[in-house]
Amino acid sequence: MADQTRRGRWTRRAAFIGGGAAVLGGAAVLAARKGDQGGGHDAYFLALSQALRQAGVAHPVLVIDQRRLDQNIAVARETLAPKSLPLRVVVKSLPCQALIDHVATGMGTERFMVFNGAMLETMAARPGADLLLGKPLPAAEFAEILAKVGPEPMGRIQWLIDTPERLKAYGEVAKARGVPLRTNFEIDIGLHRGGFPDAQALAEALALAGDLPGVSVDGLMGYDPHVPSMSDPQAAYAQSQDRYRAAIEALRKAVGERPLTLNGAGSPTYTFHAKGTLANEVSVGSAFVKPEHFDTPGLERHVPAAFIATPVIKALDRMRLPGNEWLSGPLNFMDPNTKRAFFIYGGNWLASPLSPPGLEFNSLFGRSSNQELLTGSDKVSLKADDYVFLRPFQSEALFLQFGDIALFDGEKITGFWPTFAVSA
Repeated sequence: MADQTRRGRWTRRAAFIGGGAAVLGGAAVLAARKGDQGGGHDAYFLALSQALRQAGVAHPVLVIDQRRLDQNIAVARETLAPKSLPLRVVVKSLPCQALIDHVATGMGTERFMVFNGAMLETMAARPGADLLLGKPLPAAEFAEILAKVGPEPMGRIQWLIDTPERLKAYGEVAKARGVPLRTNFEIDIGLHRGGFPDAQALAEALALAGDLPGVSVDGLMGYDPHVPSMSDPQAAYAQSQDRYRAAIEALRKAVGERPLTLNGAGSPTYTFHAKGTLANEVSVGSAFVKPEHFDTPGLERHVPAAFIATPVIKALDRMRLPGNEWLSGPLNFMDPNTKRAFFIYGGNWLASPLSPPGLEFNSLFGRSSNQELLTGSDKVSLKADDYVFLRPFQSEALFLQFGDIALFDGEKITGFWPTFAVSA
């Protein structure tokens, strides 16, 4: 009898503990369950959808909002005005001649930073363009560009030098072609991506440049996009300025007090430089259209101005996985944003779904460049031929994937701007 009583107590205790575990397990499941993020397009994207439909756009397209673009230009102009700091337009981030013209006119500049031979060839044909290379190119491409553009633009181009070896190689090519070589020296001010690491290394390279016939030293380029990501951005910026100061001292000792290009910044840090800098110009490109990767401290006043728009090809009321239909129910319960399936025209871009809200990529189904799957909740009422909007992570290479850029004025599509030819 005692054993039966003892067993009865343990049975009740086990049931109690098991029941408690089930309750806790259920609570954990509920806690892990995602909330419904779905919804419809807001007024802005409804208007953009209507504008695209009226313009007959039924394929993936990159859209630039002209009003937002002009707002970003005004912000940049206002930010730089107190120090009268000139701006150099970053061509790779705005690879479209009309877009570059619009920004350059708005900023009152003819200074451009170029990053590859194809775009340099295009920009060199622009009368009066002041061109600075934003990265060092292989000596073979340097020679190829010289053959294509001829000697006239050489007086307007500064070639970026990051090592003594590249300086020598460029010098030999320029000497063989009988053209002058204007150089700008890349300095490491904290990014640690290359360039001359300290004042001593820079001084040695400057001395070498002085011994090479036909070579002139025209300035420095110090890039500091790491600054906003540091735990103390202000301290990181101060350190980068200290490194720049040491480089300027070495440069002045070598070339004396004459006009030089002291290039700094980039979209992530131009607002830091606007408050005080050793540079005498800043480079900005992406901030004018503000892709997602530029949601950084300092760019809060800039607004997203570029979007991918693409039609829905297929809209399914229930998302089912091929060969694993049994998973769909549990998945839909744990994440209600997987209930509906939308296959879009194209996909696999460097971008994230933006509108309507709650759309998600599906890791089990995988990515596709042909008909990408996006899932959403029952609150997403998309149907075939409706538009989905994504926000690019970056502007540069992605802008070249869609052909002509559609221009939106808030009410209608006002025209299209051709992009540059595809290049890397």
